[in-house]
Amino acid sequence: MDISSIKVLVVDDDPDIVEILKYNLKNSGYSVKSAGNGVEAIKKAKKFIPDIILMDVMMPEMSGIEACEEIKNIDQLSQAIIIFLSARSEDYTQISAYDAGADDYISKPVKPKILLKKISNIAKKINSEKNAPKTIDLGSIKINKEEYVVIKDKKEILLPRKEFELLFLLATKPEKVFTREEIMNKVWGTQVIVGDRTIDVHVRKLREKIGEKHIKTLKGVGYKFKS
Repeated sequence: MDISSIKVLVVDDDPDIVEILKYNLKNSGYSVKSAGNGVEAIKKAKKFIPDIILMDVMMPEMSGIEACEEIKNIDQLSQAIIIFLSARSEDYTQISAYDAGADDYISKPVKPKILLKKISNIAKKINSEKNAPKTIDLGSIKINKEEYVVIKDKKEILLPRKEFELLFLLATKPEKVFTREEIMNKVWGTQVIVGDRTIDVHVRKLREKIGEKHIKTLKGVGYKFKS
């Protein structure tokens, strides 16, 4: 795995925490930049285009949650993985973070070894996606991952991120049955817990948009794509 191609932005107003995180990440081979608050994080992110952002919640000038919302609305940064590292563990703070677009939330004090393992898993997924085909042409359906666009019968269909990723996964290998566990791990990641119902809802929405015939259910196993 080419770790050096993975860019990480560390955002915290505590210089000691920034230094510790940067030291561990650089020693592991990642490309690392840092920022001291939300405003600076947005400016740095626009130039650095990080794959992963580690961000504190409570910071001067602009909070991490406000910065997260802005970052997720910037096209070239919308796919960045944002992980909050915070001493605040209240449910409402974590919910606000996820509502803003966060991918994960870790309570401080952070254990560097565990954090590095989590980032390593994310990096594997990012590298896998970078090396995967960017477009799939299945005749009546064309899927462009770089633009997150689906064309069906020459009409453009815009899908939410997880619906798109689920469709793209199934379409990479038509007729292959993807188990529920495979779908959970590849679309939602091993660190996020989702139930079978979540997958079912996304499949139902996809069928409404691209047609019933394209996604087949194998009861008790999973799903497959038919072109």
